[in-house]
Amino acid sequence: MSTPDSLKREAPDSLMLTGFWYRALPSDQVRRSQLHKSMLLETPVVIGREKHGRDKSGRPFALRDACPHRGMPLSYGGFDGAQVECSYHGWRFDAHSGQCQLIPSLTADQNLKVDRIYAGNYACEEQDSFVWVFMPDPGAPGAGFTRRDDPGSTAPRVPTFSSKYKTAYLSADLPCNVDHGIIGLMDPAHGPFVHQAWWWRSRHSIHEKQKQFEPIPNGFRMSAHTPSSNSAPYKLLRLYADADSITLIPFGPSLLKFVFAKFVEQDRRTMERQSEGVRGNPHLMLIDDADRPAKWYFGLKDAHLEAKRTGGDMKHPMSGPVTLKWRS
Repeated sequence: MSTPDSLKREAPDSLMLTGFWYRALPSDQVRRSQLHKSMLLETPVVIGREKHGRDKSGRPFALRDACPHRGMPLSYGGFDGAQVECSYHGWRFDAHSGQCQLIPSLTADQNLKVDRIYAGNYACEEQDSFVWVFMPDPGAPGAGFTRRDDPGSTAPRVPTFSSKYKTAYLSADLPCNVDHGIIGLMDPAHGPFVHQAWWWRSRHSIHEKQKQFEPIPNGFRMSAHTPSSNSAPYKLLRLYADADSITLIPFGPSLLKFVFAKFVEQDRRTMERQSEGVRGNPHLMLIDDADRPAKWYFGLKDAHLEAKRTGGDMKHPMSGPVTLKWRS
């Protein structure tokens, strides 16, 4: 018996996608002359900021957090504003190119070409109050250390409606694989069961919803729409603006962070519990329409990997705008 498409099994593969920019750390956490650890795509990275005269915000840099000599994390070493020094044997590397500058143990008659040794470097930019790092495709085994080529693209920008805006961010460690984390956070149907509060909503407010989604390069987004009518903050916003279309939020970032921090913690706790159930690799399924965004996510991932394998153009799983309906 064939399985209908609406009940098709989707098995997360947890595969990390290389060849993209990733946010590493908030800009205000990366101070001059200090080294900071980060983990991107299960790769340890050390991030710092160069000294540049009296400028308090020098250019950020990113290196693989492992000395090519004996593997000591470079984040335990020193940084003088231009070079990173390994704490094990004092090898020194240019902060941006990763090129070795000095090996203290060499004697005058030893002609090792120091400049041919590199600690792995990564393209690094500052954008929207974050330090971004480009994680390239892995090189061939045994290829050695060389300076990486520029990625050919810049770090993405967050779309804004005007030049006057403020950013706020939240972070949480989700105890699940990358696929469950992504489709869990964008899941439209879990709200009344996971995010319950007197000031938000309850499961008694469940009703049918209809939203339009549209494809964008390498992804998709929900089209602009009138705020939901069954949650208190949105009701307050509509009362404040006396309109169905809202582009200005009267509350400050601090209040928004407080509210959404509660949401993130509820999601984190839910994913922690879900991880117990998926340890045994049970049969999982996705249904229409509520799980269609998850299906698009898996389709995008497969299409991207297939395009890289064949060298052809990526075939987007969405041919145009789509309207989805669900109850939540």
